[in-house]
Parts: sequence; structure tokens; C-alpha cells
Amino acid sequence: MVHGEHNKSKNSGGFALIIFGALLLFLAPQEYITKTGLGPIAWIAGIVIGSIGFYLKFFRWRTKKG
Repeated sequence: MVHGEHNKSKNSGGFALIIFGALLLFLAPQEYITKTGLGPIAWIAGIVIGSIGFYLKFFRWRTKKG
């Protein structure tokens, strides 16, 4: 097929990482109240995971064309 590369799916799991990062950011204040030490870790992990997912979803395919 001539257009096989064009029709290939670009599913990278970025959207799932964005959702998981947002879920961590949503649950982080509840962990912070219990004084287990997981609150700041959940904040940092939520931001890092969400930003990786955002990069995979929106920017990865645009920078590869060059």
C-alpha cells in the first residue's frame, strides 16, 4: 500500500499519562493530610508524568518531521 506510513496509528499512550498525572495531582492533597510523606512525592510525580504525557500526545510527532 502506497500510503501505509500515512495511515499508521500514532497511539503513544500520552493521553493515559496525562490522565494518570492529573489523578495524582487530584489525590495529592489527601495524602498530604495524612502525614505519610507521600504528598510531595505525589505532587512531583503528577507533574512529571503529566508533562511526559503532554509531550507524547502533542509535541512528539511535530518535532520528528524535520
